[in-house]
Amino acid sequence: MSLVNFTAREITCKIVYYGPGRSGKTSNLQYIYGRVPQDRRGKMVSLATQSDRTLFFDFLPIDLGSISGFTTKFQLYTVPGQVYYNATRKLVLQGADGVVFVADSQARRFDENMESLQNLQENLLAEGTDIREMPLVYQYNKQDLPADLIMSPSELDDALNFRSVRSFSSDCLHGSGVFETLKGVSELVLRKLAAGAPA
Repeated sequence: MSLVNFTAREITCKIVYYGPGRSGKTSNLQYIYGRVPQDRRGKMVSLATQSDRTLFFDFLPIDLGSISGFTTKFQLYTVPGQVYYNATRKLVLQGADGVVFVADSQARRFDENMESLQNLQENLLAEGTDIREMPLVYQYNKQDLPADLIMSPSELDDALNFRSVRSFSSDCLHGSGVFETLKGVSELVLRKLAAGAPA
């Protein structure tokens, strides 16, 4: 749920990067963090473990400047990819204004993508949110790998993207598709926010 501070004329929105372990969620935030000017971003917090790079969450507030006289900030989080951290996933997902589902394009990781997507839907339902009402985009990461190892974006759309929401091909390590994905989900979040604003 976005926070609107009328006194400070500031809107803060929360975007959560969701997906299986090692799909590229943290790599997205690291790439964004490294390229956003220092005066437009806060401190990034990242907690690494042996089994998964993000045990709790990454938090990266990005100042997008002024929209309708309000300063707009996005707080970017990632959830841990491993299923046994589901309590933490639920906690991080609470109050999300938008979700980026980061799928690993490797064919051998397909089952993990499906499991994580189902888990996302279950966790949203548990907090009373229908996934169809959530601003959501898909990112198909690791599209830079050899073609015989990965599923194409159209194959991934057919298999995962039941609602035909926007999807983006990416290579998070080199930045391809990273900002396009962030822009795509940000536009959806702001559109929903504007639609719900009082006239």
